[in-house]
Formats: sequence, structure tokens, C-alpha cells
Amino acid sequence: MAEFIKDGSIRLTNGVSAYSYAAAVGKMEGEGPLGDCFDYVASGAEIGEDTWEKSESKFQQYALEMALNKSGLQKSDLSIIFAGDLLNQCTGSAYGLRDSGVPFIGLYGACSTMAESLMLASLFADMRLGERFAAITSSHFCSAERQFRFPINYGGVRPPTSQWTATAAGCCITAAAEKPPYIKAVTVGKITDMGIKDANNMGAAMAGAAYDSLSRHFENTCSSPDDYDGIFTGDLGQVGTDILCELFDKRGVDISRVHNDCGLMLYDREKQDVHAGGSGCGCSASVLCAHILPSIAGGKLHRVLFAATGALMSTTMSQQGESIPGISHVVEIADTL
Repeated sequence: MAEFIKDGSIRLTNGVSAYSYAAAVGKMEGEGPLGDCFDYVASGAEIGEDTWEKSESKFQQYALEMALNKSGLQKSDLSIIFAGDLLNQCTGSAYGLRDSGVPFIGLYGACSTMAESLMLASLFADMRLGERFAAITSSHFCSAERQFRFPINYGGVRPPTSQWTATAAGCCITAAAEKPPYIKAVTVGKITDMGIKDANNMGAAMAGAAYDSLSRHFENTCSSPDDYDGIFTGDLGQVGTDILCELFDKRGVDISRVHNDCGLMLYDREKQDVHAGGSGCGCSASVLCAHILPSIAGGKLHRVLFAATGALMSTTMSQQGESIPGISHVVEIADTL
């Protein structure tokens, strides 16, 4: 069974496959650099629903259905669904999956939720506590704006440090090892506070958490950045990416050669008005399920770290002047057992 190493790091010893995966995104995401990779690209933000929240739930439904269809599975083949989103009480997931008939565990890790859900789905699979487990997350630009910032028609000016919440969902189904990609190890994140109070500067708030979790993963697994051909954070954007690289540089560690951020991969910052990059649970989820996992399965990548990052804020705490805590969970994925 899974072996606890130390300080939040766990090695999966029985073998776990990312058995099937899919991503559904909005129109703007489909117009970005990874547009051809997604399983479904919507023509608009509503996809036939009368509220943005219902639309987000439908994106989750699409991601799950496509991941099942690609592997010839039914919902009844799933043992547990681990899912979460940015909305209050994880309603995007609860309402989207309420008719699934599958045992459900709702999660909240802000934008780190895809790494959190994949970590748990992989640990359950490694311990053979069932046969197949689904990790699902989503976000929607309009539903997030309604909850966290201003009404869309407010007209507030977004500062350069702000990021664009992705309209997207990703689903990864885990099972006992059968084919690559394989989940090899995980490191559970710690809550880290950089003292950032600006809700329009999420990258700076989350960078310290990514640094902490990646540093612990390197130490606990006796590895270094040179052992990986990809280290994917999400969603630090440009501001958070610069801070993360600076934090490692101070230790004499260069991660820039292998590092990329899902918030910088999803959009073309020169052609699309996303300022510092993308964010939201669906950003890293869609990049993982549409680009990273297929690249490992296809032999283009061999050993990577997926370190989704989340800002554990709420509108209430921000209005009270509190700083924004961050968290990042790390999942190690490879093409060999």
C-alpha cells in the first residue's frame, strides 16, 4: 500500500494509472495555444443554461462523460468521485454530479483542487479501496466574477497582476496500474501565507506555497529539478512564476529550464486580454487532462510534477483586511512504473 515518506510526502507502491481523462472548455480557452487539445470547446459561456453556475456544472458533467466514454466505462464503474470548484459550498460540483449515483466527496482547495482531487483518487486506487476513482474540478469566469469580484457590467479596471478565471473543467479517472501515465508519489501542501492582501494578485499569494511543496517533494523523494522534464504549477501566472523562480534562485536551484505554469499555457497573453495569465480550478485541470497527461502517454514527457496552487481566500476575509493564505499539492506522474 501507499508508503508515507515524511513531512506530507507519500509514495504509491502498488501502481496507479491515470486511466482516462478529458477536458471541456469555453470559447476563449479554445482560442488559446492548446485549443486543438481539448475534448470539447463550447461556442459560448452559457452552453444552453440560464445561469452561469448551471453552465459550470454542465462543464463538469461533460468532462466526466467524455472521460468515461473514452475508456468505455459507465458511471456505475466508479467507486468514488472526488470533486470541487470555486463556488460556495462547492455547488458547481454538487449540482453537476447530483444525478451521477456515485459516492461523492466534495473538496475545496481553491485553484489547487485538481491536484488535491487527483492525489486522493490516486491514493484510494493505490490502496485498492475500490476499482476506479474520478477526480474532477471546474471553474467559470462569470460565476467566479459574480462570487469573488464585481458584477460583470461594473466596469472595474483590472490591474496588470490580475488573472483570468478559466471557463473549463477537467476529469481524470484513476485505477490500478494498467498503462501510462502512472501516478508515482504525492506531497500534501501546507498552508503558506505571503502576507498578500490584494485579491487581484493571486500569483504572489500562491507562489510561496508552490515553493514549499515542491521543495519538500524534492527533499523527501531525494530528487531535484534535473530529474524531471516538466514541472507544472497552476495557476501562478507571470507574477507568481517570477516569484517562484526567484525563491528557488536564492537557494541556488534553477527550475526555469523545466518549469511552466498552466496559467501561462492556457492563453496567449499577447493576443488575449488575460493580463498576468489564467487562473481558476479549471485552468490547471484542463491543461493537465488535455496536454500534460496525453504528452506522458504519448512519450513526449517522461517524468513530471503537477503542482496546482490555490488561494484560500473568501470575500468575507478579504473585506476584513486579512491576508490570503495559499496552498499547493504536488503529484508526481511518469510514463514508467
